[in-house]
Amino acid sequence: MGKTAKIKKLKKKVSKLKAKLAAARDHTHEVSPLAPASFPDLPVIAGAKFSAVKAGVKYKDRLDVMLAELQPGTAIAGVFTKSATRSAPVLDCQAKLGGASDQGAAFLVNAGNSNAFTGATGDGSVAAITGAVASALNVPQDRVFTASTGVIGEPLPHDRITAKIDELKGLLTPDAMQDAAQAIRTTDTFPKGAKAEVKIGDRIVHIAGIAKGSGMIAPDMATMLVFIFTDAKIAQGDLQAMLSDLNEDSFNAITVDSDTSTSDTLLLAATGASGVEVDQDNAAFRAALNEVMLDLAHQVVRDGEGATKFVEVRVTGAKSNADAKVHALSIANSPLVKTAVAGEDPNWGRVVAAIGKSGAYADRDLLSIRFGDILVAEKGWVSPAYREEDGAEYMKQDDLLIDVDLGVGEGTATVWTCDLTHAYIQINADYRS
Repeated sequence: MGKTAKIKKLKKKVSKLKAKLAAARDHTHEVSPLAPASFPDLPVIAGAKFSAVKAGVKYKDRLDVMLAELQPGTAIAGVFTKSATRSAPVLDCQAKLGGASDQGAAFLVNAGNSNAFTGATGDGSVAAITGAVASALNVPQDRVFTASTGVIGEPLPHDRITAKIDELKGLLTPDAMQDAAQAIRTTDTFPKGAKAEVKIGDRIVHIAGIAKGSGMIAPDMATMLVFIFTDAKIAQGDLQAMLSDLNEDSFNAITVDSDTSTSDTLLLAATGASGVEVDQDNAAFRAALNEVMLDLAHQVVRDGEGATKFVEVRVTGAKSNADAKVHALSIANSPLVKTAVAGEDPNWGRVVAAIGKSGAYADRDLLSIRFGDILVAEKGWVSPAYREEDGAEYMKQDDLLIDVDLGVGEGTATVWTCDLTHAYIQINADYRS
């Protein structure tokens, strides 16, 4: 090949790459193709009020700070990131959990800056914000919980937030949870909400929640902010036990990119306003709460940065449930599996490789792999009945199932993930610009 021909070939490649990058850039402004048709009509949670304002923490002319006011007697539970570089708001929330609940409480959340890796300056920002909220709402400062999401390592301009506290207070209303959901977004392409109701005795208990999350999503406890509210009356200890348990198979079972955040925060508030008493053993309430948590967790994955496919990874037949989850996460976090899914390539060999590298026990000659209902591989080899065209056709669907039976025990686990596309690179390459 002559020099001129090589140059033409290189120019063609560059042109194609530029086109792909442009497409990816355009994609970041679109709502995820996996998004729900609409935001749900969330019920009013008696004992809780919400507001949201444009404070300009980072984003211009969009809601970016939300406030929730909670009535006296509200019990609050939480689970947080296990990152060794947890943000100042996370550390503050962890220190406040478990306190007396006879007085009112509040959540204050901002988007655009995570107030993480900001040292004493970050602690000062938390103190300034919680103090301002406590004063405005006449609640103890140790009952004000904050969360921040956005860029790491930049001081939080908390004065922009404290300047808006009176406005937030004036806007508080029971039916503004959707505005709150809008205000906590960063790279999210849609606000996330979920609801459930449950009959306990002859009375109805309501649950409603909102979430943000799109990238930097991985267990411990997946990277997002989540706020769930119920009018049930529950002791703080029971509420915490229930939340910690249900978290393991919901928010701790999703992954977008295997990266754990500094800022993960999930707060659950039980106002008690319904007067219906519930404990951690109430199966009906647990099921309803689990429904809300799973719904929000799945929405986070469906809004994974650049995602075009929602993938359930189901592992059975492992030596233990713990082993099953190790295998499931190895598959869900594999860049090779995720890019194959993005390319609609039924490359089951990548699933085999992910199982082999996980570190948990597996026997090559006993495992089987299915894409949906299609048996792809078994007994250490491709299934004799498998047809590549069937696998390729299946991979065109938006919602996919990778089902692995290890054949060595009774352990099971399910995790959820998405594909990995060019848009993910573009979103994160431009994140601070």
